[in-house]
Amino acid sequence: QVQLVESGGGLVQAGGSLRLSCVASGSFFSIALLTWYRQRPGQERETVAHITTKGKTNYAASAKGRFTISRDNAKNTGYLQMNNLKPEDTAVYFCKLLSESTSYWGQGTQVTVSS
Repeated sequence: QVQLVESGGGLVQAGGSLRLSCVASGSFFSIALLTWYRQRPGQERETVAHITTKGKTNYAASAKGRFTISRDNAKNTGYLQMNNLKPEDTAVYFCKLLSESTSYWGQGTQVTVSS
């Protein structure tokens, strides 16, 4: 069983920055696709960005140019650097690892952006 722990959320003013971290137990992290999701109040969970084991990235349109996903396989840790935050970025952010048919989710971290 892999445990994922997100951290780095909080309250920030519009235009500010946060860096989320996702720490995984064990070596599963290094063989898995890492994806960040968010769930805004009253809405379904949506993909924010993902990064492959080789470092190839993909972003949702809302995240392009403002967010950067990265990973450090040696530390079993993934990151989501979020810049120029907007009130509409307010959400619970989750990380997920996926390899073949096995996936693990973190518990989420709250990001609140005030106007």
